[in-house]
Amino acid sequence: MTKDSENSPFPFASVPLLKAVKDAERNFLRSGRERSDDLESAVRIFLEFLKGFEEIKLEQPCVTVFGSARFGEDHEHYQLAREVGSELAKAGFAVMTGGGPGIMEAANRGAKEAGGLSIGCNIQLPREQHPNPYMDRFIEFEHFFVRKVMLVKYSSAFVVLPGGFGTLDEAFEVMTLMQTDKLTDFPVIAMGGDYWSELAGFMGNTMLSEGTICEDDLSLVQQIENPRQAVEAIISAVGKP
Repeated sequence: MTKDSENSPFPFASVPLLKAVKDAERNFLRSGRERSDDLESAVRIFLEFLKGFEEIKLEQPCVTVFGSARFGEDHEHYQLAREVGSELAKAGFAVMTGGGPGIMEAANRGAKEAGGLSIGCNIQLPREQHPNPYMDRFIEFEHFFVRKVMLVKYSSAFVVLPGGFGTLDEAFEVMTLMQTDKLTDFPVIAMGGDYWSELAGFMGNTMLSEGTICEDDLSLVQQIENPRQAVEAIISAVGKP
């Protein structure tokens, strides 16, 4: 045990009481398991939460940037995310991402290049999700839901750039938390122009007309294309770091 861990409120969180297990989350979600297996998973999940609480130490407000791992350095969305990370860092925010390539790498890169704190909460996946080299701190999780809790718990706002199922999952979960008053004063900024137009139309037309959401729910996300204006909107909602 290190000196830091001895002074920690969770001194046992850094001790690997359970070895990493391949496909831990898939095994946990498999039906027909023995109760003893579920109890072991519960302990593993508890320790993983403690690991996150212990390792994500922030002295300034943090903004999480979501987006696809599949965009290369020459893509316009990558360049936009890089600029977003830079503007957030210049404003005094720490920048957190999922820690992988693509949009995540770009936001971490922009933050680090601007002298800000760059953090990654990575997830073990069979493809795509290798850590990017632009992080000051890096934490890897086995379970998606633990990782998502950390991304929400330590953030003051979200910036959502174009992405796939994972990005939509993260964005809609945050909007659900706001819709149900689990989160308050928590701006969500969507960037990427036409990428979101059909989804916005579906929300504003089909979902609203069918009564599955209300008019106020449409204001849970703002679409802003200019990175500096996006940061100003976040500061307006949560205050200056």
